[in-house]
Amino acid sequence: MPSANVTMTVREAAPRVRVVDIVGEITAFSEEEITRAHEEAARGGVDAVILNFEGLDYMNSGGIGLLVTTLIRAQRSGHRLLACGLTDHYRQILALTRIDEAIEVFDDEASAVAAV
Repeated sequence: MPSANVTMTVREAAPRVRVVDIVGEITAFSEEEITRAHEEAARGGVDAVILNFEGLDYMNSGGIGLLVTTLIRAQRSGHRLLACGLTDHYRQILALTRIDEAIEVFDDEASAVAAV
């Protein structure tokens, strides 16, 4: 199986709020990386995890599926999943798939953190 062409780093944005900075491509091959990043971000209990897509180069249907899987994990863990930094194209895709009804989408990280 090809390896993922993505890096995800986790950092704290505020108390009990962590950000996953995504750089590269999210495809079906990104499952291991997104699972690891979400688990790291949620460790110790958080109110919210923000997926920062500013460094996103590409996301396909497999990547959208991984977002849904990550959302389910967040709901089971009892924290909110938010997104920021999406281009208009990807915002439209999240709207068409109605994922934006479950993952709150913000223009930038500051707005997402303020919403928590």
